[in-house]
Amino acid sequence: MRMNQDERRFDFHGLGAALKRAREEKGWTQAYVAELVDRDSRTIMNIENKGHYPSFDLFVKLITMFDVSVDQFIHADGGSRIRASVFLRHFRGCR
Repeated sequence: MRMNQDERRFDFHGLGAALKRAREEKGWTQAYVAELVDRDSRTIMNIENKGHYPSFDLFVKLITMFDVSVDQFIHADGGSRIRASVFLRHFRGCR
């Protein structure tokens, strides 16, 4: 089965927004988070506001740091296997 372009890309905007809310609830700045994960603040800004793809390592650090569950983003449409497989395929290339 061939997927169209939208099905091949996982949308990180919702996850970025959740990370931003969690960061703001802690009262942390993007610069502080960037320092904790050894990245620059522009990287954090782009993930939060533009839905940029984080590396797998950074993804794990951020969701762990803020205790954000990714289930709601992977299965946002009721458990679509396409969304989950797209998500996993993205990270397989990020080793």
